Amino acid sequence: MKSARRRAREFAVQGVYQYLMSHDTVNNIDLYLRGSSTYFTKADANLYRAILFGVIKDAAKLTSALEPHVDRPLEEVSTVELAVLYTGAFEIMSMPETPYPVIINEAIELTKTYGGSDGHRFVNGVLDKLAELVRSTEFAAIRAKRQG
Repeated sequence: MKSARRRAREFAVQGVYQYLMSHDTVNNIDLYLRGSSTYFTKADANLYRAILFGVIKDAAKLTSALEPHVDRPLEEVSTVELAVLYTGAFEIMSMPETPYPVIINEAIELTKTYGGSDGHRFVNGVLDKLAELVRSTEFAAIRAKRQG
């Protein structure tokens, strides 16, 4: 069974995907997503809104943060993977209360569900590099703990 937070991230990725494809307004996308599924009531609406509205508001900043970690122009990244990267990057950069490994794991799972066959490896690599840069203290502590 999916958690309310996983559902929120799924809807946020769908909304960011819609934005990347149509450049519609965030309010229209939000309205559409809220009415498109009976499962929306099972999502964490606050997390969904924070991610969706935050990604669209901060798209330029997120693009700049992601570009150095991507091995090709962002225009060549699949739209699904790009939507997941934007949502994951937003959480890593703007939601320090959520441990970055949780954010990356959620991004991997979303990419496995909606993306290409090896897209999850790409998403994992990019978000891991971003987390190392943006959350260096947390990154170092987790790495040290893993190495025992």
